[in-house]
Amino acid sequence: MNIQTKPLVARRSPGPDGEKIITLAALAVGGQGGGVLTNWIVAVAEANGYRAQSTSVAGVAQRTGATIYYIEMCRDTGRMPVFSLSPSIGDVDILMASELMEGGRAIMRGFVTPGRTTLITSTHRIAAVSEKIVPGDGRFDETDVYEAMGIAADQLVAFDMETVAKKAGSVISSSLLGALAGSGALPFERSSFEDIIRASGRGVDASLRAFGDAYDIAKGDKPAPQPQTAADLPVPVLNVPKHLKASWSALEKRIIALPLEVQEMTGLGIKKVVDYQDVTYGHQYLDMVEKSVTLDTAPYEMSANAAKYCARALCYDDLLRVADIKTRASRFARVKDEVVVKDDQVLHLTEYFHPRYEEFTTTLPRALGQFMQKRKGVEAFYTKHFDKGRRIRTDSLSGYLSLWLVSSLRPIRRKLLRHDSEMTHANAWFDTAMDVAKTDTALASEVLANYRLIKGYSDTHVRGMSKFARIMQSIDLLKGRPDAADWMRRLRTAALDDVEGDKLDGALETIKSFAG
Repeated sequence: MNIQTKPLVARRSPGPDGEKIITLAALAVGGQGGGVLTNWIVAVAEANGYRAQSTSVAGVAQRTGATIYYIEMCRDTGRMPVFSLSPSIGDVDILMASELMEGGRAIMRGFVTPGRTTLITSTHRIAAVSEKIVPGDGRFDETDVYEAMGIAADQLVAFDMETVAKKAGSVISSSLLGALAGSGALPFERSSFEDIIRASGRGVDASLRAFGDAYDIAKGDKPAPQPQTAADLPVPVLNVPKHLKASWSALEKRIIALPLEVQEMTGLGIKKVVDYQDVTYGHQYLDMVEKSVTLDTAPYEMSANAAKYCARALCYDDLLRVADIKTRASRFARVKDEVVVKDDQVLHLTEYFHPRYEEFTTTLPRALGQFMQKRKGVEAFYTKHFDKGRRIRTDSLSGYLSLWLVSSLRPIRRKLLRHDSEMTHANAWFDTAMDVAKTDTALASEVLANYRLIKGYSDTHVRGMSKFARIMQSIDLLKGRPDAADWMRRLRTAALDDVEGDKLDGALETIKSFAG
């Protein structure tokens, strides 16, 4: 993204005494310091002989906390100005967004006007709720947003301000302020902004570093941070204990014997499966991959899908898995990095759980779980007293140990009711795909890919299973057709496009119409 730096050329019409009202709207996600940023801007204005007024409109529609902060300011001429309480379409001089899509939404709402508005936005992403709830990849296309910004904004300052702030040990409000000062959109000197940060008295050094870096980037004196590409990400490494080295070597030998086109995906899959359970589970996974290879031919696309989705099927999300992930040291390190925890600060981490009766019973041994599921009285008692949201502090010893004890049940996972049902379902799916592969490997490859519909736990898992079952029922209708694989792919795409499954219903009816 090219950084443009040119002075703001339009303002609201001057008043009778020549004062010009400058309007500024800032869109910030909860926890990013939007209130602090607003107070800083107001303080800078007042320190330079301006009158200023700020308001905020909180909202929870996007990420449980997207808020619009609005500021109007004008030079103090002795007259009491009349300020507006909220931004108006076509009447915003400066629009600040703490996340890329918030900048895009500001354009859609008419807050960015060609020939008038300076748009200052961070280019990092925080997925909105509307993006997260989509069963497939619900992320919005960033390309369209960049194009719209180039058209709508009179002046554009866009770079990853979150990364700039983190590298300085601060939060994004500091780098946003630096970008604002460096843009030249406000008629104030750099020193005025820095004096206000010093006067705040908290995290001054880190805030000044983030401010200075963002200021230099906005001025064009320093390059913006470059996004990390997928190729730069390290391949996950599995640390194998010494007493398991020989067993792990046996797995590696089986992988080397596979076709080259399948080895990379199988290598990633085996690490996931062994990390999830144990080495024996890894051999079970390789049995499935090797069976697909015997029915496949170069370039082995079906086998690559088998390597990917068999690992996914074997590594289902149960309470043991969730507890394991939430008690890993790597997760605590990631959370500390995301919220920028300093050495002199203490992190309080609260996990939210809502285990239903079904999840409770399937975590029991097979016979006991089946017995409990048939007892409606026990289910009613559980629902009344235990079926409620629970918050567990994993930064406390008691909270951490409670989850660690659940995760320690991993050695007996194969004896639990949930594992029995998951393996029954996974084996039926895989056997169906291998049966289809005898006559149509392209269709079998799509059948294997259908397992991406199944994810998560609780209601998310139930919805995915329902869509998966409906798609699998269409196999008999598609067998023997030259376009069978294409139609199976269309069904899966329709299922991933919406939560309720209306698009899937329409696609299924279309198939029934020509297959009948």
